[in-house]
Amino acid sequence: MASLNQISPPGQSTGAESGTTNRSLKRHVGLIGLMWASVGSIIGSGWLFGAKNAVVAAGPAALLSWGIGAVAIVLLAFVHAELGGMFPVAGGTARYPHYAFGGLAGMSFGWFSWLQAATVAPIEVEAMIGYAGHWQFAKSFLNANGTLTTSGFIVAVLLMAVFVAVNFLGVRVLAATNSIATWLKIGVPLLTILALSITNFHASNFTSHGFAPFGAKGVLAAISSSGIIFALLGFEQAIQISGESRNPKRDIPRAVLGSVAIGTLIYVLLQVAFIGSLPVSSFVNGWDKLDFPGIEGPFAGLATLVGLGWLSWVLYFDAIVSPGGTGLIYTTSTSRISYGLSKNGYAPQQFEKLDKNGVPWFGLVMSFITGVICFLPFPSWQELVGFITSASVLMYAGAPLAFGALRRRLPDRERSYRLPFGEIISPAAFVVSSLIIYWSGWHTLSRLGMAIVLGYGLLGSYAWYATRKGLPNAPRLSWKSAQWLPVYLLGLGLISWQGGFGDGAGRIPMWYDMALVAVFALAIYFWAIRVALPAEAIEREVADVEVVDAGGH
Repeated sequence: MASLNQISPPGQSTGAESGTTNRSLKRHVGLIGLMWASVGSIIGSGWLFGAKNAVVAAGPAALLSWGIGAVAIVLLAFVHAELGGMFPVAGGTARYPHYAFGGLAGMSFGWFSWLQAATVAPIEVEAMIGYAGHWQFAKSFLNANGTLTTSGFIVAVLLMAVFVAVNFLGVRVLAATNSIATWLKIGVPLLTILALSITNFHASNFTSHGFAPFGAKGVLAAISSSGIIFALLGFEQAIQISGESRNPKRDIPRAVLGSVAIGTLIYVLLQVAFIGSLPVSSFVNGWDKLDFPGIEGPFAGLATLVGLGWLSWVLYFDAIVSPGGTGLIYTTSTSRISYGLSKNGYAPQQFEKLDKNGVPWFGLVMSFITGVICFLPFPSWQELVGFITSASVLMYAGAPLAFGALRRRLPDRERSYRLPFGEIISPAAFVVSSLIIYWSGWHTLSRLGMAIVLGYGLLGSYAWYATRKGLPNAPRLSWKSAQWLPVYLLGLGLISWQGGFGDGAGRIPMWYDMALVAVFALAIYFWAIRVALPAEAIEREVADVEVVDAGGH
């Protein structure tokens, strides 16, 4: 059976006789393009809503929530920085578990990765339409229950089509377009921080009604439930398009870590400015009952309330640009992840087809279709999409496991960036990932379980078909090296069901539940790296994805 991970230099065929891939991804993206891809994903609709949602859940102690969330993301970013420099391949986040644990684990984490990427773009479109409701012409786009009207559906489809069209122009145009949007996305939040802090800042707001009125549970629940982690996610976008980087081994680690630093700083300053600028009357009944005119668009409403009408207009404009830029780059990511899934044998080889610009065109078409499906006006489906996205951190849990296995199995393999204290940071990152998943609550995880079952049905059926027919990209599922995976998924779900977050039964007391999750995660981590594929099998899997430096292209 041929290797499943072939990525050839530009201008060369993968060698597949089927003719599925006659072109390869073009290496046109530099450090700034990579970093802006990640920053553009981090700063999306999350900054427009995150500060308000966090303070409602945790009070001014939301600052602690952002701090904990940032530490968690930094740990994951460090792990991804080493892996991204080690394996600069398209759809990297979906492929690292495959290299370390074989087909079954790779298929699972690949599905998690594709699922969260595919649902972000349509959700960002809906955020754009929701904020546009401030203008009279757009008030007819939404029903009272928040679903799209017929005219709103048409607009949403057109916006998704724009995302796809820009992607079809090629990665060079995409990087330039996203760079322009990202400069705006950084500039407007900084302008907002400055304007609110100078004109209407009240330091007493942080203590007048209690700094942490809802205690530790409020602080921790806010990390997952209020959108903090969702806001900070996106750093991996540089990794997803690393197959198109001019100098991936040098630039991927810098882009990943740099984007996290920029995003975290902006979000923390936004939270400080939001809390400090609120009039006391808005939270006089408690932080959980925060209310003021225009709260549906928190920063724009606040700007109007404190007499900064000009800023509110800027914010309403940015409510189109920020989600639009994020939707654009996640459309890119979805097609690259499906490209990687096909390379690993989990999806039809049709997803590997590239057009003359080196764009995975079939993956883009499927991302468009997925977006259209998400727009269908069924509230329960939209609710499921929201829950899937809020729990997307499950995708990231595969990276620390792959990191630990590859450090143990391939200790001498070349790494452009070697993470100091990686043997400590990697299991810590996996524990933190598991805690974030747990904090999202049983209400979320029970629905996420439905999506996982759906993914196993779709991808598993194709893997079975490809193996039965002897197709050249048929995957090796490697059950033995993924024996820990069902235990992890079922065990975490069981703890969540009995825990106290998000409609859990509450039978496990606070702190004991988190200690249990931490111990459980550590046990899974060391079990996983112990049964990972042997070094020879890993080398065989990655042998054909060695990427030559940009100078060779």
